[in-house]
Amino acid sequence: MDNLRKDFPVLEQYTYLNTAASGLLPEKVWEFRQDHDMDFFLKASILKEKMGEMLTEVREILGKFLHCAPNKVALIPNFSYGFNSVLESLESPKKALLLKNDYPSINWPVESRNFEVVYAAINESLEENILKQIEKEKPYFFAFSIVQYLNGVKLNIDFLKKIKEQFPDLILIADGTQYFGTEDFNFDDSGIDVVISSCYKWMNAGYGNGFMLFNKSVEGKLSPKHLGFGSLQGKYKAHEGNFIGKFEPGHYDTLNFGSLKVAIDLLQEIGIEIIQNKISTLKKIARDRLAGAGMIEDWTVEREDFSSIFNIKGDEKLFNQLKGEGIITSQRGDGIRISMHYFNSEKDLDHLFQVLKI
Repeated sequence: MDNLRKDFPVLEQYTYLNTAASGLLPEKVWEFRQDHDMDFFLKASILKEKMGEMLTEVREILGKFLHCAPNKVALIPNFSYGFNSVLESLESPKKALLLKNDYPSINWPVESRNFEVVYAAINESLEENILKQIEKEKPYFFAFSIVQYLNGVKLNIDFLKKIKEQFPDLILIADGTQYFGTEDFNFDDSGIDVVISSCYKWMNAGYGNGFMLFNKSVEGKLSPKHLGFGSLQGKYKAHEGNFIGKFEPGHYDTLNFGSLKVAIDLLQEIGIEIIQNKISTLKKIARDRLAGAGMIEDWTVEREDFSSIFNIKGDEKLFNQLKGEGIITSQRGDGIRISMHYFNSEKDLDHLFQVLKI
């Protein structure tokens, strides 16, 4: 697995524990981008004539990677664009359930519209809090991050599936930006109605690309209003009124979406199971060591299913000390957020522990 580090030259300079902020660009994606722009420079519209074919390939490889039919996949530039499009597709006023202090790009768009908003607290009783609020408040939709950006707390996919089984009319809208690329995900078996994600973090696809997945049953509950020339262009969008086409109204950048295809090809070449196992090894080492030093919240340690994102106790002085030692992290909330992907190593963690003196 260590030979995969060669795909990321930045790892020769830094101990990079910051994928939760920005994923690294693999060498193969960088090479594609160089070739693509040279082709565009030399061929102009001749290259763009093949845009539809490329976007179809991206849609199909996403469907294969996430276990759903390609006609359930809409391509978007980023999570916020897609999520706001979904909210505009809902007739308000509706009651919405959110997680308190979830990612701002989830909560702010809901709170800024004419929805009645209720919250579930993120603490040691997270799942119980969610169920109680659903039973009590009967929201129309529940929008949430699968993995929390602040502390890496993760909602188990089986738990989400049980919510859907218990409350079939509740629309589940999930942000997977801090999740996809870390483990195998089966959309058709998840119980989630709408999944939205940017791909610049754990999928290592660079900026400007993302996707949405739609359960067929949700189409009658959403009335997307966007429409443009791109809405009807390409395979799976052949007729007026096509559902996914209304989330793709304009011309798309083959550089960015081609990057996504190459990035997924790389993940599949490595193997998502291998990636998942590597991340699992690193996150267990990190959690045990950080918990033993009292550097992460006790209640997060007790959770059975967890991500490779941790928020450790530390101030700006410690953050700058880590940076001075070549350890790249982020300041989030009241602490310092670290995150590990498959290209990280136990040596990276040893460097962190050495500087933290734990």
